[in-house]
Amino acid sequence: MTNKKQLKDRIRARMAATGESYSTARRHVLGLRPDDVPAPARDAGYRLRGGQHPDSAVVTNLLAHHGVRLAATGAAPGEALVLGVGGGLGAGYALWAHAPGGTPTPVLGFRNGWHYTGRWIRTALHRWGVPFDEQATSMARRAADRLSAALDVGEPAIVWPDRFRIGYRHLPPHLDGHGGHPVVAYGTTGDRVRLDDRNLAPLTVPRERLDVARARVASYKNLLLVPRPDADREVSDGQLRAAVRAGLVDCAEQLRHTSESFSVPAWRAWSRLMTDRRDARGWPRLFADRRGVTGALLAAWEGIEPAGTSGGNLRRLYADFLTEAAALLDAPALGDVAGAFAVAARGWHEVAEAAFPAGVPALARLRELTAQVNGGIIADGDAGTAEVGSAAGRLWALRDRCDESPPLAAADLAELFAATGERLREVYHLEAAAVRRLHAAVADLPPA
Repeated sequence: MTNKKQLKDRIRARMAATGESYSTARRHVLGLRPDDVPAPARDAGYRLRGGQHPDSAVVTNLLAHHGVRLAATGAAPGEALVLGVGGGLGAGYALWAHAPGGTPTPVLGFRNGWHYTGRWIRTALHRWGVPFDEQATSMARRAADRLSAALDVGEPAIVWPDRFRIGYRHLPPHLDGHGGHPVVAYGTTGDRVRLDDRNLAPLTVPRERLDVARARVASYKNLLLVPRPDADREVSDGQLRAAVRAGLVDCAEQLRHTSESFSVPAWRAWSRLMTDRRDARGWPRLFADRRGVTGALLAAWEGIEPAGTSGGNLRRLYADFLTEAAALLDAPALGDVAGAFAVAARGWHEVAEAAFPAGVPALARLRELTAQVNGGIIADGDAGTAEVGSAAGRLWALRDRCDESPPLAAADLAELFAATGERLREVYHLEAAAVRRLHAAVADLPPA
């Protein structure tokens, strides 16, 4: 028991220090190779395979659950391949206040179509040739009955619960109704539902709580997707190449847009706002009294790094897809583009480090507590409920104190804003160059 606890502590410490996902940090702590993947735990006939990003993980895990296999290898598609086929990357920055007069919080979009709930998953399933049943209703009883109908016959379903209402992340009440990400409901045990939220150990929630959480957000109230693959679950080489091509074209076109809200120029706009004292959206004006700035910076760190709730910036995962795509399509240029996005991933890590430096003790502690919460849910599921709840309580208490009395003096904060803005400008140029190379490589693909 002591050894297991020490291992978990080391993994979470590495997550806090490096921003790595739980699985990556675990691999480094144990000295494993990237292809050394632990056997997934089996729970009620479903295997808990983990994953990095909510959307790509649920699709990846359900394809594997349903026995979808690649003809060339006999293996299920990995998350990088699933991410790329679904359309890959997006870009977006917005500042949202959770209540009138509340503290602004940065919202970052790193996945293609990040601002459309469910669209990426629908597209991914379609490209993998997997039909699905989609249901949405404003009626609580009908929504509950539809989920029960799927679970009663052993059909896992994708649902979108509100993160506050679902409970196991132990969020504060002011985040009630501010959204969530997709998870898989795959079974029941008594009055509880079994969930796959990239956890590696069984995670359950009371059925009543799940029903309430699904109904909380009006824009996707009670949305339910139930994948139903055909009997022939083998993806031929031709089907795979077509799906990869479609995903590449989708990503290249999306990232070429000129929008400063929903494409790569968003990073340039954000970089300017970090030091702009005239624009009402500029961080020096928004946080002139420094109140609330710690929470905003923590939200940026958690949004960028894979250690966070949402899976991070995805650039490294997409680089892995491009490496696979280069071999599948006999297009070496895509391998070069993979290198460009890997460099962009390192650039994003530098943005996160500039925005939330571990050299400030209070910020380092907030990183540690964030890793304890996210790592505890992933590693332990239900078994970690008490520990995760305790860490979450300490996290939000410290965050509230730092929001009221920031650990950075005004001059230090101005320097941090400037450094973060500079790193963002560098990332913008890196990504703009990577996108140009991606578009050229896609245009030069060999005929299908």
